[in-house]
Formats: sequence, structure tokens, C-alpha cells
Amino acid sequence: MKLTILGGGGFRVPLVYHALLGDRGPGRITSVVLYDADQSRLSAIAAVLHQQATAAADPGSAAPAVTATTDLDEALRGADFIFSAIRVGGLEGRTVDERVALDLGVLGQETVGAGGIAYGLRTLPVAVEIAQRIAAVAPDAWTINFTNPAGMVTEAMIPFLGDRVIGICDSPSGLGRRAALALGVDPSTAFYDYAGLNHLGWLRELRSGGVDRLPDLLQSSEALSSFEEGRLFGADWLRSLGSIPNEYLHYYYFARETLAAVQGVRQTRGTFLLEQQSAFYAETGKHPDQALELWQKTRAERESTYMVESREVADAGERDERDMAAGGYEQVALSLMRAIAHNERASLILNVRNRGVLHHLDDDAVVEIPSTVDANGALPVAVSQLTDHQAGLISAVKAVERSTIEAATAASRSAALKAFAYHPLVDSVTVARQLLDTYVEQLPNLAYLRA
Repeated sequence: MKLTILGGGGFRVPLVYHALLGDRGPGRITSVVLYDADQSRLSAIAAVLHQQATAAADPGSAAPAVTATTDLDEALRGADFIFSAIRVGGLEGRTVDERVALDLGVLGQETVGAGGIAYGLRTLPVAVEIAQRIAAVAPDAWTINFTNPAGMVTEAMIPFLGDRVIGICDSPSGLGRRAALALGVDPSTAFYDYAGLNHLGWLRELRSGGVDRLPDLLQSSEALSSFEEGRLFGADWLRSLGSIPNEYLHYYYFARETLAAVQGVRQTRGTFLLEQQSAFYAETGKHPDQALELWQKTRAERESTYMVESREVADAGERDERDMAAGGYEQVALSLMRAIAHNERASLILNVRNRGVLHHLDDDAVVEIPSTVDANGALPVAVSQLTDHQAGLISAVKAVERSTIEAATAASRSAALKAFAYHPLVDSVTVARQLLDTYVEQLPNLAYLRA
């Protein structure tokens, strides 16, 4: 089978290839095509993948062949699966997303708040173009969307690809796994009643042997302190909620403290990653024979500094090795791909159409929810309904997502303004207008929104 990776020069692509190298079952991926607009990044990542394959050499199983191209249609033709992991505007764009928001006194995280809206506004037009090309060139392929903001981008692609596009994120599965391990439960045997939007959801039950074990976890301060989300939010607040939020809800529940922490650092996360990855690609270009070693070193530093400001606000300490060892979005993607390709029934938390599961949202709203996957794709399963608090926050952010999609697909400046103004972390229409004006001025990809 052929897998095409859009954004194939991206830093996290070797994680996907590493997962493929470990797949020894029948019907495995035998061909990987990397597509990217940047030839130098493609060459660097191709070198990493080649060295991964050499290091994992198995006489009984050939590594998936890797080719690279800057021609989109060539990359898509004949694909069985397409991973979309593009970053429109690069990390340079992310630094603008973050800094503009911070300068105007609001959070500028990559996918949350003003920064996430700006990221969506420049990403969605390209994502829609890609969906149209997939529909024309590879209509039978399954598209697995990694591109952030994942829920928003997936919803924008559905009109062209239908249910053959599925969005994924590793945050919910990582949360479920950590919570299960804190209880001494085998994560693979548990059912996670999790619901929300991408980067905005809650674990409401953790069922093992037909029994909800989440109340036990919430009552144990020792167990809560043993994993990332327990330390981030604190035992008292988690007990008040009666659930465990996705880590990204820290930006909502502790917005003022996190804003102050981010404003107080020398560089934003985007600036850090831009400097770090620029150095990696430059060094790999000079020393291609050391590509894998350079990538591993850079990745270790990247993972250990993830959400560092939020951990400082919560006094949560450094990331625990166990919190980073679960396997990320590449494992979710591989499980999804296996289930579809081999008709092996699997339960995964995915970004799919609501189909009436959450009563506060319409059927076509893309939600992040447990789903059953087989050869026919992914279908959401019944979960408990949202509380008033959860429904209110999700409805507000879904309105933001849809206004952003409208702005991007109809080149509507008024819809873009509504997206910024509607967001719970933007507290003024005046500030929303300033955000829009400044982003349009500083981001070339948003020229379509100029007055």
C-alpha cells in the first residue's frame, strides 16, 4: 500500500516512519511518498528516514520505500492513505501568531485563541485546495488530517472528501492512557468517555471491567499527582469539575496566569521551535550522514519543553518520562490505518462528524469523540452528554471555528472579525479588530482579507 505524507519535510515525519518500520503485519505500507514545497526540508527528512531504515534493518521485512516530490498531483496518484501535516507560513508564521496576540494582551497559543484563529485563516484556503485535488486525483484514498487546528481543518475538508477524511490528535489518547496507568488499569482494555472539540475536551469516565474508575482517580491525590494533567490542574479543581480536562484547557482555566507567564519569557514557543528547527535543517544540510542523530537530539529537547509555561504556572515540574513515552499521533494514525485497511474493528478518539451524538451540536459539526473504526471508516459512539459548562464553552468555540471557515472560504473580512470577537479568550471587539488588522498586515497568507 502507498502512503502519501503532505508536509513531508516536516520535523515530526520520522515519528510516522518509525511507526511504519515497526509494523510487520500483512498488508503493511510498502511505499511512502513525501510531498513538500521546500526541497531542502524534504532532503533533510528523507536522509533521517533512510538512516532510520538502516538502523532498523530486518532481513525478513523490507522497510517502506521512500520517495520525495514537490509535485502535489504526483504525490497523490495511487495513494491508499494520505497524511496531511502541512504548516502554511512555516514556523515564521507561528511566531507572528503568538507575538501579535501577546502584544495586544491576549493569549497567542498555536491552536488556542487568537493565534489559533490566525493559523486557521492562513491554513484553511490551502487545506481546501488540497482536498479538491485529492477528490480529483485520489478519490478512493483515506485522508488522515494531522494539520492544526485539526478539528477546524477537518471540517473544512469534509465538503470535498466526505467521511473519507478523519482528523486525529494524540492528546485525548495520551490523557486516557496516563489516567489508566495512574489507576493501575491496562490502557488497552479501558473505555474512555471523552468528548469535546480538538484541544477542548474532557475525560468524563474511565470504564474498566464495566465499572467507571474515574471517581477513584479523582479521590486519590497521590494518583492525580503522578501524571501531567493531574499536576497541571490540581486535585481540588479536578474534583470540582468531576472530570479531567485536556491539557489545552489550562489556557482557559488559568488564562490570566498563563498569559503573564508567556509574556514574561524571553521567547515564545514558536520562536524557540523556529530557532531549534532552523538549526537542525541547516546542520543536516551540512552533515547529512548525521541526520538521524541530529533529529533525535532536537526532538528530545522539543518534547521536554512542551507547554513549559503552563507547567510553571501549576508548579508541575519537568515532564515525566512516562508522560512522553505513550507514543504520539503517529501511533493513533497507524491504528486508524490498520483498522481501515484490514477491517479490524478498533476504538479510537477521533475528529469526526457529530452525527447526533452530542445534542448541543448539529450533525455535521466535527467533534473529538470515541469512534469505532473498520473498513467503512469511523463512526462516533454514544457517550454521556455535555454539562452546561462544557456545552457552553464548546458551542462558543465551535462558532469561532465556523466563522473562521467562512472567512477563509468566502474571503470574508466580517466573518474573520467575528471569529476573533467570539473567542472566549478575546475580551473586546476593539481588540478583535486590532488582531485582525495586525495579522493581515504581517502575514502575507492573509492578503485575501485586506480591506
